[in-house]
Amino acid sequence: MITKFTAIAFAMFLPLGAALVGETENRPSGRETLPPTSESSVFDHSHALFGRVLEEFVHDGWVDYAGLEQNPADLKAYLDRLAVVSDTEFEQWSEREQLAFLINLYNAATLKLIIDHYPVESIRKIWPAWKNPWKQEVVRLFGDEVHLDHVEHGLIRKDFKEPRIHFALVCAAVSCPLLREEPYTPGKLDEQLQDQGRAFLNTTSKNRVDIEGQTAHLSAIFKWFSGDFEEHSGSILAFVQGYFPEETARKIEDGTFKVEYLDYDWSLNDRGKNES
Repeated sequence: MITKFTAIAFAMFLPLGAALVGETENRPSGRETLPPTSESSVFDHSHALFGRVLEEFVHDGWVDYAGLEQNPADLKAYLDRLAVVSDTEFEQWSEREQLAFLINLYNAATLKLIIDHYPVESIRKIWPAWKNPWKQEVVRLFGDEVHLDHVEHGLIRKDFKEPRIHFALVCAAVSCPLLREEPYTPGKLDEQLQDQGRAFLNTTSKNRVDIEGQTAHLSAIFKWFSGDFEEHSGSILAFVQGYFPEETARKIEDGTFKVEYLDYDWSLNDRGKNES
């Protein structure tokens, strides 16, 4: 179980030092308790097995879900490996190790959710009458079965004050940030999150700046999680400006810009559909 971390102040784009605030005492109880394993003491923080999945089935952020559905062994083995990590072991890791683990878990579990229901047009179509896809207990973690929202909101957002995670968590939609072709790793995590931010903010189908109209047309992600970005930088524009080219950033900084949010395309980020 995650315990309190020492609070660490954040400066803009500092390397991760995300402070934990509060405790996660109410982790959902699972329906199935996983057996302990001696392998948990030698966890591979390079996440190499997930790296094989991403390298083979992801290209420019698009996922070959058809291929992954036919060849899911590495993805399943990777999720099995994450599932046997105990909360006691997790507590002993560095913050970067913990955050990389949780981001990769979220993304891998999302891929598994999609192929378990493939073909599907959108993750939002995976919705029994009583439960949306982010509330389905499809993630095995610390001996419990939890849902994606618990990983994102109950753990990552609650315990790590790092708004750049919104550039890394990918919910299988066209308007999401691109899924990387490599896993997140502790040693490269800050660099990877910065790179994700630059790529996302400078993809004009997802974010764009109208200099003449003095308007930043931003992803709805910045509206949904405005509090995370504002807590970090004071405003949405203050947060995003550093990711744009220098001239654009200077224009935004003068304080005359307004923000408008773009519609979100929930279509599946399916490589097969993109190539057709």
